[in-house]
Amino acid sequence: MSSRFSRRMLLGTAVAAPAAGLITAPTTASASRRPADLSSQLIDEWAAAPGTHPLIPDISHAGYRGGDRPRRPRVVANVTDFGARPGTDAAAAFTAALRYAGERGGGTVVVPAGTYRLDSPLWIHWSNVVLKGAGRNRTILHFTKPLEESYRPNLQPSLQSRWSWTGGQIWVMPAERKAKSEAEDYAASEGWLLGDTLATVGAASRGQRTLLVDSTENLAAGDLVVLETDNPADAGVLKHLTGDVAGASSYDWPTRAPQLTAGSGGQYIQYASLQWPVRIEAVLGERLVRLAQPLRYDLRPSWPSRLREIGPTVHDVGIESLTIRNELRPMTIHNRHPGSNGLCFQAVHDCWADDVRVENCDLGFGFTTTKAVTLTNVAVGGRSAHHSFACRMQSHDNLVDGFEIEQFTVPLPSGALHHGLNLEGLSAGNVWRRGTMAEGTFDTHRAMPFENVRTDITLVNNGRVGGSAASGPLFGARIAHWNVRITTNTPYAIHLADVAPRSVTVGLQGLTASGSGLPRDFQGDLENGTYLLGAAPAVPDLYAAQRSCD
Repeated sequence: MSSRFSRRMLLGTAVAAPAAGLITAPTTASASRRPADLSSQLIDEWAAAPGTHPLIPDISHAGYRGGDRPRRPRVVANVTDFGARPGTDAAAAFTAALRYAGERGGGTVVVPAGTYRLDSPLWIHWSNVVLKGAGRNRTILHFTKPLEESYRPNLQPSLQSRWSWTGGQIWVMPAERKAKSEAEDYAASEGWLLGDTLATVGAASRGQRTLLVDSTENLAAGDLVVLETDNPADAGVLKHLTGDVAGASSYDWPTRAPQLTAGSGGQYIQYASLQWPVRIEAVLGERLVRLAQPLRYDLRPSWPSRLREIGPTVHDVGIESLTIRNELRPMTIHNRHPGSNGLCFQAVHDCWADDVRVENCDLGFGFTTTKAVTLTNVAVGGRSAHHSFACRMQSHDNLVDGFEIEQFTVPLPSGALHHGLNLEGLSAGNVWRRGTMAEGTFDTHRAMPFENVRTDITLVNNGRVGGSAASGPLFGARIAHWNVRITTNTPYAIHLADVAPRSVTVGLQGLTASGSGLPRDFQGDLENGTYLLGAAPAVPDLYAAQRSCD
């Protein structure tokens, strides 16, 4: 298929205003082609150059070890052998069982059916440990206190609680990361504790997998390293992450996005550089390496880049077949939440959760600086939540596959907000698929996430988008909403044509209006595309379609 396409066209009922490099309008000879087949044509075009399509991200590597099935290690402990009994505080027994498994190289810790009271959170600091219940309707972990009471308060100077968007009653995090956060009073860094520089990296283009480095002496096939790219004060990196649309050059980065912009006086430490963990697939010579994934952005001489050790981390941790239930307490006003939370992964990679439900939460499932975490068959329910799912602080290539946000048993009080599927903070490559949402919206929470996908989802679309005004744009380039069924007819935050640069919406169904209802960050042509508006696409799931092309 030709790689040269027209700039503007009308396809069936779907309006498209894409960048150069997209689908051609049907000719007379192809006019009989069914409109729904246009999704197949888009996939064909993506498959011809999967890492460089101008609108569609490559998310084929999302999830645990690039999409593999998680490993289930042998059983090494049962929490009852350490004193856990239904009805009494079992936190110490659970912690002892997890430590026993972790300090012996890993293994599965079994939690038999029953309801277990826990008066403090559970930390998993060891790799290769799986906490496994008897089924989410049979094994209930009942947490009696929020993090503010059972662990520590975590207030910003504004008195907003950081537990409103991070932290978990089960928290998978390296011990070194926890110690540093506590030493900083949770007011500074949140991400990887990066180690030594292994190699400096030369210029390269988005989609490239072979990199020129100064030396491969410290690199080996299979290594997970962090590609770190400086984010200089000219905002060149940030403009590039918008797809280099014209409006990004006129955007006032220091004033409107100080948390992202170097030299603004307000840049958050986490955004001083792009940090993308990626595995080395092969060492090709003294100065060449091949990555397991294509680059998500250019590497340019004015943006120095390097490969670094990932530092202390945790991997291959699984949480399975249980419910995390918080003591039922009234929901607070927005961002004053005390931390009735669920499961949080932080500064970890290649972990998973399966058959897990979180009940009565402020935050249900959290990704904070994670790589390649998979959630399958997960649910958020009970009383109203703040964030059902949060993906923040440069979290990359995570997969939420088969999820539900249940209808709240206690609705939102006045002064509170529910967001839904949160994306923020330069996070990329993340996928939500095969979901149902009785509450919430597609919340893109500023700080410019890019190259993320929500696909094959049914929702009522009653949540609200959020994010600090100091965090800058809502969207970077290549956000894809694909086969989305909206039962309340509102396009809010889901129809991206008026707000998201170099992005694509395909097969939005159930709408009676247009327009995202969101403030526009970038003026001029956003060079994005809308296809098959009101029609179910022949390709129902973008992630599955990309995986089938491998």
